Amino acid sequence: MIVCFDIGGTTIKGAYARSPETLEPLERVPTPTRDFEAFVDAIRKTVNAAPERPTGLALSVAAIVDPDTRGMIVANIPCINGRDLERELAASLRLPVVIANDADCFALAEATFGVGRGHEVVFGTILGSGVGGGLVVRGELVNEGGGYAGEWGHGPISAQIAGTPPRAIPRFNCGCGQVGCIDSICSARGLERLDHHLHGRELTSVDIIASWEAGDPRSAETIDVHVDLLASPLAVLVNVTGASIVPVGGGLSNARGLIAKLDEVTRSRTLRRFTTPLVVPAELTIEPGLIGSAILGFRRLCPVAAA
Repeated sequence: MIVCFDIGGTTIKGAYARSPETLEPLERVPTPTRDFEAFVDAIRKTVNAAPERPTGLALSVAAIVDPDTRGMIVANIPCINGRDLERELAASLRLPVVIANDADCFALAEATFGVGRGHEVVFGTILGSGVGGGLVVRGELVNEGGGYAGEWGHGPISAQIAGTPPRAIPRFNCGCGQVGCIDSICSARGLERLDHHLHGRELTSVDIIASWEAGDPRSAETIDVHVDLLASPLAVLVNVTGASIVPVGGGLSNARGLIAKLDEVTRSRTLRRFTTPLVVPAELTIEPGLIGSAILGFRRLCPVAAA
């Protein structure tokens, strides 16, 4: 048995797992974001309450593990930022620890048990409070040892002209420190920023999508520009990786019409001529972070059981 965690800036989700397919979800607890000892104690309490001594821990975290320093790069949990969390947790709890980015865990879950089953290359993308993703090739997570693969939301590549008819789009500052990132204009908050730029409105992303679905012409223009901004970078990503399926998670994935439109436009721009949907809603909508961490944990900590 291993103990799995999906750790975000608000809550820690936990589960006891006897296989990647058999998870016993636990009660959520608040994430201690500024007190490292409290953070470790929250993990320890779950481990100590397990029905048996676990083989190890597997964590999905809203963070990047730097492959050079092993330090965590995370904005919304300051107490673990910069720390070698694998090493420190392992030393404190006297158990082996595996940590991966939450988008990577999502991608691994979809490639193993979700809509990506049977595909050689799967790029799981997140469209929510941020834009991110994870890359799985032949069933293996590219970022298994940590790294930046899949972080397509960051980089100064956002188009300055988009939509039909064309509209001028500013290059917004991004939280990563760069200017003109896809994340800053195409995330849920970016969609709101885009709508405000185009129409001067203060609407939530949910309101924008709902009014687009109801036939509002201004929202239709916002969605048209939003999809145009997303589709070209996503098409290039598909060309580079060779992905044959792109499952989408995150809050915007709940707008099926939006994902269908993004799929149509993206497929029109890829070099490969896809005749079936490429960009599709994720299949595993319940706890993909826990599922992905369990898969990775069993492969690393219990290879015989994982096989």
